[in-house]
Amino acid sequence: MKLFSYYRSSAAWRVRIALAYKSIPHGTVPVHLTRDGGQQHTESYREMNPQGLVPALVDDDRVFSQSLAIIEYLEETHPDPPLLPPDFAGRAVVRAMALGVACDIHPLQNLRVLNYLRGPLGQADGAVADWVRHWIGQGFRSLEELARRHGDGRHYLYGDGMTMADCCLVPQMYNARRNFLDLTPFPALTAIDAHLMTLPAFSTTRPEAQADAE
Repeated sequence: MKLFSYYRSSAAWRVRIALAYKSIPHGTVPVHLTRDGGQQHTESYREMNPQGLVPALVDDDRVFSQSLAIIEYLEETHPDPPLLPPDFAGRAVVRAMALGVACDIHPLQNLRVLNYLRGPLGQADGAVADWVRHWIGQGFRSLEELARRHGDGRHYLYGDGMTMADCCLVPQMYNARRNFLDLTPFPALTAIDAHLMTLPAFSTTRPEAQADAE
């Protein structure tokens, strides 16, 4: 099994967390998203992954893309320890939390979106930074409430154990700090993030700990 990853990609970090949590042996192939015009745009990478994004996971001769689809694949092929609750309702809530980050927050501050704002749309860096903080903050407001409803607001987003939603939270919190978002309005998310970062699945997979970190 090989993971095509970029150290600072939050989507790739989600998958690194899941792989570490489940102790799944794998290799990592760095794909630099800005060097040489972006290595994800090379013909060889796009032949493997037509979306031209990271992460991509290769298992035997099969290629999987999109971080949450990859995590679902890992959950089905390596069910222990689980990243989804045992009940239908719980799994739906956890997936909603994860999708709230992966679909509603992250795409609006993805590198290719920010490059388009700065380039063809001619937006200044300050305006782009405001854009990022606005959309992360909007998403965090709802996630903060969900964390209080479905967890203790201190350890995990849902219930009393780690789930797929936590795999999404920590990388997004990292991005929020990189973009200088005031996290004071989100005490539950901040506490959960701090707890999760004490766990090896999170601390060993953080961007600075990766071989391709700069």
